[in-house]
Amino acid sequence: MRIGITFDLREDYALQGYDEEQTAEFDQLDTIEAIEAALHSLGHVTDRIGQVRTLLKRLTDGERWELVFNIAEGMHGFGRQALVPALLDAYRIPYTFSDPLALAVTLHKATAKRVVRDLGLSTADFALVEVPADVGNVALPFPLFIKPVAEGTSKGISAASKVRDATELAHGCERLLVRHSQPVLVERYLPGREFTVGILGTGSASRVLGVMELEVRAGAEPEIYSYENKKHFDERVEARLVTDTGSVAAAELALSAWRGLGCRDAGRIDIRCDADCKVNFLEANPLAGLHPKDSDLPLLARLTGLPYRALIERIITSAMPRVAKNAP
Repeated sequence: MRIGITFDLREDYALQGYDEEQTAEFDQLDTIEAIEAALHSLGHVTDRIGQVRTLLKRLTDGERWELVFNIAEGMHGFGRQALVPALLDAYRIPYTFSDPLALAVTLHKATAKRVVRDLGLSTADFALVEVPADVGNVALPFPLFIKPVAEGTSKGISAASKVRDATELAHGCERLLVRHSQPVLVERYLPGREFTVGILGTGSASRVLGVMELEVRAGAEPEIYSYENKKHFDERVEARLVTDTGSVAAAELALSAWRGLGCRDAGRIDIRCDADCKVNFLEANPLAGLHPKDSDLPLLARLTGLPYRALIERIITSAMPRVAKNAP
């Protein structure tokens, strides 16, 4: 099968003047090479397409693929992850991972939480600050947790994300509004354990790959999986596969959220416990990083005994019914 690969390369945006944090979600060349090598080993022919503008030109030039392996994050707007899938839908070309609706909903964390809450699933109480004046309307008990509403890779999350009073809340929200040019999600702070749950498959066929607990080490930014802690993962974070009662509850919640949000093929759901050890939905990542060494989903797969090649194979297998549906 001829498979195109869509992606945003970090070094391309760095050359355009974007800084390290702005490009944190984008892929390094070795990620593309690893995906390509896995696909080759599975007997497929690959074609590196790149970002959405390149895809658009090649589509209008008449090029087509049997499947597109899509990991393009996009740069601007709440629909940035949905751009490549929307284009491919317009040309009726199947692709891996979630569709435009799921990607847009899950990127905007407040919207994802509303959907999850409407599904009857647990998520921390929250408010949205779109302008500084909105801070006065936040009626949640301190401490609170603040982060940009539509970023990944823990961008915008630091030791200052946990706020203890109205002054810290106002200053923190103003800082994030200026830095990230998007609303700020304000949530009730959850002091308990944090899990990331890997999921493979689509709809009723989706299954939990495993549950990984994340715990920051001594000397790291305390209590939170911040941008700096994630950046220095090996030194600052301990990740371990867990199968206890708390992790079982996290897996059940994550799978329900995954299916309810309409996510496909593979990804992660992040879960955190409150003071009473009750699991709460944090956010969904249906376009999870796939660096073979550094990304959470491949790491979780390794901990469960699933090699990188087999992870890519599972993703392709999940997407195959859509390929068959579009076959002539």
